[in-house]
Amino acid sequence: ELGGRVHRILDRLTGQDLIYHQPVIKPALVGLAGPWISGGIEFNWPQHHRPGTFLPVEWKVERHPDGSVTVWCSDHDPLTRMKGMHGVCLHPDRAMVELKVRAFNRTPFVQTFLWWANVAVRVHEAYQSFFPPDVTHVADHARRSMSTYPLARGVYYGVDYGERARRGVPPDEIPRRYVPPHCGGRAPVDYAPNDLSFYANIPVPTSYMCIDSREDFFGGYDHRAGVGLVHVADHRIAPGKKQWTWGNHEFGYAWDRNLTDPTPDGEYPPYIELMAGVFTDNQPDFSFLQPGETKAWSQFWYPIHRVGPVQQANLDAAVSLRREGRQLVLGVAVTRRFPRARVRLEAAGRSLFQATRTLAPGRPLLERLRLPARLRFTDLVLRVVDARGRELIRYQPRPRPRRPEPAPATEPPPPAKIPSNDELYLTGLHLEQYRHATRSPLPYWEEALRRDPLDWRCHNALGLWHLRRGEFNRAENHFRQAIARLTRRNANPRDGEPFYNLGWALRFQQRNDEARDAFAKACWNQAWVAASSLALAELDCLREDWPSACEHLRLSLRHDADNLRARNLLTLVLRRAGRPEEAETCLQQTLALDPLDVWARHLAGQPLQTDLQALLDVAHDLARAGFFAEAIGLLEKAVFRPGDLPDQSWGALPLVDYTLGWLEQQRGRPAAARRGFRAAARCSPDYCFPARLEEIAILQAAMAVCPEDPRAPWYLGNLLYDRGRREEAIRLWQRSARLDPHFAPVWRNLGIAWFNVRGQPAKARAAYERAFRADPHDARLLYERDQLWKRLGVDPARRLRQLERHMELVCRRDDLSVELCALYNQLGRPADALRLLQSRRFQPWEGGEGGALGQWVRSNLLLGRSAFESADQPGLSPRQRQERLQAALDHFEAALQAPENLGEARHLLANQSDVHHALGCALHALGRRRDARRHWRHAATFQGDFQEMSVRRFSEMTWYSAMAWRRLDQPARAEALLRELLDHARRLEKTPARIDYFATSLPTMLLFDDHLDKRQRLTARFLQAQAWLGLGRRSRARTLLRRVLAEDPAHALAADFLRLTEKAPSWV
Repeated sequence: ELGGRVHRILDRLTGQDLIYHQPVIKPALVGLAGPWISGGIEFNWPQHHRPGTFLPVEWKVERHPDGSVTVWCSDHDPLTRMKGMHGVCLHPDRAMVELKVRAFNRTPFVQTFLWWANVAVRVHEAYQSFFPPDVTHVADHARRSMSTYPLARGVYYGVDYGERARRGVPPDEIPRRYVPPHCGGRAPVDYAPNDLSFYANIPVPTSYMCIDSREDFFGGYDHRAGVGLVHVADHRIAPGKKQWTWGNHEFGYAWDRNLTDPTPDGEYPPYIELMAGVFTDNQPDFSFLQPGETKAWSQFWYPIHRVGPVQQANLDAAVSLRREGRQLVLGVAVTRRFPRARVRLEAAGRSLFQATRTLAPGRPLLERLRLPARLRFTDLVLRVVDARGRELIRYQPRPRPRRPEPAPATEPPPPAKIPSNDELYLTGLHLEQYRHATRSPLPYWEEALRRDPLDWRCHNALGLWHLRRGEFNRAENHFRQAIARLTRRNANPRDGEPFYNLGWALRFQQRNDEARDAFAKACWNQAWVAASSLALAELDCLREDWPSACEHLRLSLRHDADNLRARNLLTLVLRRAGRPEEAETCLQQTLALDPLDVWARHLAGQPLQTDLQALLDVAHDLARAGFFAEAIGLLEKAVFRPGDLPDQSWGALPLVDYTLGWLEQQRGRPAAARRGFRAAARCSPDYCFPARLEEIAILQAAMAVCPEDPRAPWYLGNLLYDRGRREEAIRLWQRSARLDPHFAPVWRNLGIAWFNVRGQPAKARAAYERAFRADPHDARLLYERDQLWKRLGVDPARRLRQLERHMELVCRRDDLSVELCALYNQLGRPADALRLLQSRRFQPWEGGEGGALGQWVRSNLLLGRSAFESADQPGLSPRQRQERLQAALDHFEAALQAPENLGEARHLLANQSDVHHALGCALHALGRRRDARRHWRHAATFQGDFQEMSVRRFSEMTWYSAMAWRRLDQPARAEALLRELLDHARRLEKTPARIDYFATSLPTMLLFDDHLDKRQRLTARFLQAQAWLGLGRRSRARTLLRRVLAEDPAHALAADFLRLTEKAPSWV
């Protein structure tokens, strides 16, 4: 039910869980499509935290003659429609889990993919992950930064591990839980403060992936329990070795609480992820899958006991050999029983230790020896052989390689600055292959064509780009130009891909004879024989030329025997050709290859209570080959009552009916086609998102046959908007709105398009008004309308009145509640904000943390400052003044302590100088001057800030650092810092705004396009205003702040500081 993950691996010898056993299903917003749970082993493909990670999968138990058992799980990826399948296998004679994987590109187009098996393990201060000894460096996501490993000598993820190694962990950064031994904690193992292999040393969310290991293993080890886990896979195809952690500090603890429930002793157990990547070694790092291609592999996990982290491992054994002073500690663990195994440790041909033992899982060999004088550790050789003399494993320590730190990845230059067409093409290919979120490959390919109008690689790439958008005529033009260059001097080019792609551009235009010629020419190149022959066979079937179809399919399968689509079509063709025995043989071979293939199961007559989207995939496979009646039969059998369908199928019901109508149209049955189209129009549109190229033609046909249907243009508009054809989408949505003006989602979409595409904010606002009038009970519409109003500069007081009119809707959503708190705080009602923040549990999303926490801090600061200022009122008794100052102090202290219901906590690198400055002021007024100076010094010396998932040198907190220096009687340092802030802000205002190339989260661009230049300009002006205010130039600061608020009335800090320019309160 939950993505086919492994939930638990139990070590039956010790009764311990080898992986993190999650006792609750507590989804959080981490997955690519939202819900995600921690624990177990998650299988990620074709992208990390895949869209189907929280969706049901098909499954089957397969028992093998040798006694092993495999549980197969399979699904079609919701985005790419590729088929992924993994089998979890236990063998009777091995203490090992095998994972068998088959990744099948069942589409006609080249696709990209990665595969990460995401293993969670429970951790504490004595848990260590281990990589092979040849790993000297690790990389961050996209290789944007590097670190030495295991001892980090510099800054990684903003943490100065080199400084921690030299001076220890700063006292205020020591974790509250899981305290490392170098910070006074108790653990059965000692380690340095900069050792990245120990969870307890890493205070912030951190990934690291090993670089250039030539070994096949890695894993983790619990020094307290004496149990570890080893992963083994061929590094030539499985180079990915990664650790991820939320971090051993408050930010990570908050995510632990979000993802699990407490143990009986109140602990929310943390975990790290030990991820194993196949055909990838980074995230993102995608490989290609050809049309119809299957990649298959196995991965293995097994336990080790008492031997410690190992230095070599394979499928038979794992060995550890380490020095402790002049002593050698030797350990051998095995995955199955080996009677009379011989273990020998030698150096320069001389035996230092030899033993014959029966080795078995849970019964490791453990020895301590003295390292002889004058022997180097690298002279040692440890060998384990079985009773027959077969070497099970061998390990010889090697000198640690001295490698320079690999260069981090860099952002590609703009197209005009790239010197060669080769680089332009490859840069565009990289951006497309890696699915870059904010950089398009088009400018690179277009620049190449500007320099060389017939560059065939760029024409082929642009043709594919247009083909995927459904712009078949434009795609055809590019493919023909690519072919013109390729065949200018050689009629038989080495690469046939443009011919193959041209064939599909022509097929989508119903020009089948021309497509046949293109596919046939592509067959001249072996690389494209399998895919092109299958395409030719489909065309043969359209003509009912069964002998030719059979010949082409056998040719395809000779070059790609695992292509399930070709095998299934061959079964169907053989049946039509009157060769049932051959057809049955082919079908059984296919089911043996993949017992969960939906088409094969349908051909075998098996019941199919499966995802309707997967059935639609098969229906389109049938339709491409002209088997329209068979496709209709498949879909008609599959339409159960909605309550009988898997959850993810509900949204496919309209598509099933539209497809049935189109199939009937292809059969020449117009009345039946109309019935299908009308049935589709009556279906609920909830969760229906057409995404296939074939569905463009289907929806166009429905619009032509049933022009009164408001839903077909709505669906088609959604599809084309997703493909970047946004003006066409707007016209379709306008048609839908004319046909059904009471359908809220179409007005909502028009509002987005008019703002983001046409830059018409007034029309966007009017569209959202229509949407909300049509459905005033939709909390999401209220939130989106408010965000639009915020972008348009609507008076915050008006926004607040609107939200308060719809409190029932506000209370349904975290984001609306946070926005209401922000308005309360900006408009002088922080007590109301605080009450709302205390009244509900918030659920953050990964990469977008900080919303609720930010308002919590702001509410307490505002209340504390109000109490602090009120203490200066004349006529107060000393007791009353003391009470108000204490109330201020209580609020300032509360600002530092996030309550658990917020679902988030402060990132260690987030700057809180505003709170520490305020605490210092309150403590000073209460006569606690030593404590006051401590907080002021913290505010003054804190460097940088963590905002929008990155570390920044300057932020709005810098001003509070300067004010703290003044409180510490160091005005020169305060002025110098303010001058630096001013210089930075001026440079920022002149710098063109750009989205960070390596950005992993863009919380300001969730819905409406962000005006980057405007946002950066306002940030720069606000920082300048802060600097001028600190330097005593109040009038200049006031002018800048008014300009900021004129453009963005929702800029709460600008409103705060504008009040400071009128009269500086005592807390400043």
